[in-house]
Formats: sequence, structure tokens, C-alpha cells
Amino acid sequence: MQTNLSHLLHAETTGAGDKTIVLLHGFGCNRSMWRHLLPELEKNYRVVRFDHFGTTDRTVRRYRKEDYPDLQAYARDIIQVVKELELDQPIFIGHSVSATLGALASILEPGIFEALVLIGPSPRYLNDGDYYGGFDREDLDELMATLDANYLGWSSATAPAIMGNGDRPELGQELTDSFCRMEPGVAENFARVTFYSDNREDFPKISVPTLVIQTKEDIIAPPAVGEYVHRSIPESEYVLLDATGHLPHLSAPAATNAAILEFLDRVPA
Repeated sequence: MQTNLSHLLHAETTGAGDKTIVLLHGFGCNRSMWRHLLPELEKNYRVVRFDHFGTTDRTVRRYRKEDYPDLQAYARDIIQVVKELELDQPIFIGHSVSATLGALASILEPGIFEALVLIGPSPRYLNDGDYYGGFDREDLDELMATLDANYLGWSSATAPAIMGNGDRPELGQELTDSFCRMEPGVAENFARVTFYSDNREDFPKISVPTLVIQTKEDIIAPPAVGEYVHRSIPESEYVLLDATGHLPHLSAPAATNAAILEFLDRVPA
């Protein structure tokens, strides 16, 4: 466990309100990816953003693979930041793998969150029998081998496909640039523990109101995965956005914000 973790992870607080929202980005991203959602969220909420360990200038040299052997290790970072900042049952909004991390944090530390918003979540990326996660083992092994051999080349080829929205190439370029800023060794470990994880047994343990947000086309977490997550969580709602790509908070921020705020209006005070 790191000391002063919130400082190391560049935690920043903006906005004002009686309730707090915690935003955490997905793999290869950073806290700036939330910028399009902030103006609306900050009107009525205090908003906290931070980055993952190993992705900030203060932590990249301190990152050790043995400290992050699984997603639970990243989830424990979330818990520590919430406690360091003395946040009282914030609402957690996580994108992609951070959706799973928020779910795990809520299970490891019951009562830590008032509600969850999961954008593009996936409990397992590998197909398994009747379960469709989006990736066959052979394809995922090949993807990881390419990442290991040439991370920058992998980033340039993969990020635009993950972003989708090919008619807006500036979005794919932003994600490519973000991927390329990540230290390859950190990226390799984070990707490996992410893509080979299996948290299907964890999602039914979530005990707080949860919103699952999915786009109609997503190569990382297809709609079938979002529907599976929704069915797995006892108290959940599901929104399929009329949007494409894995990062709707960048490609369709108005629709994403509307879904979040409508859900939060229904969360008991």
C-alpha cells in the first residue's frame, strides 16, 4: 500500500455539491478523458479524478509488476484514495477496466460507494462456452504478443479501432497519443491482468444501485457483454447509447452525461 497515494495519482477535486463523484479512466487513458462530462457534473456534484498507479510521472518509476498481479490490487488503490480524501460514500463512475475495479472495490469494502456507473464494463474478455466476451483465446494471445513486441506500433494500430468513429480521426489520434504516453512495461502488465481476468462471479455481489452504459458498437465490450453485466447485478439499470466505440464519454459526451444524470436523479438521497 502506497502512502499519500492520492497525491501520487494526481487526484484533483473540482465542482461543488453535497455529493461526490469519483471518475476513473480505463487502460491507456488519463483523467483528462473526462473533460467533456465535467461542466455538467460539476454543477451539482463535487468531482474527484485521478490516474492509475504507474501512469503518472510520480509513480511510473515506482511501479513493480509484483505489486499489481491482479485487478484487486488496482481496486485497493481506489479504496485507499477514497479513504485518504475522506470521501463519504461517493458515486463511482468507471470506464472499461475501471468499471470492474470500482465493482471490486465496492465488494472489498462494502458501503464505500453510494452507487456505481459502469461505462463499457466487461467481467471477462475471453469467450468461454456459452459466454461471449468478444475475444477467442488465439486472438487475445496474438494481441498480447504484439503488444509485448512493439507497444508503440500496437498502440497506433489498435487505439483508433477501439475508439471507433472512423469519420472523426481526431478521436482515434487522441487515444493513440494517450496509449503511446504509457510506459510499455506498465502497459503490458496492466493489459495482461485486465484481458485475462475473469470476474463473472464478482458482479452478482454488487449491492448498490448500478448503471451499465453500453454503445451499440464496441470491439472491446460488445453489447452482449453489457447485457450480461446488467443481468448479473441485482440492482442495475442498462442504457444502450445510440453511439459507437468504446469511449462514449469522448465520442458522445452529451448522451453519456444525460444517461448518468438521469440515473443519479433516481439514486436515493
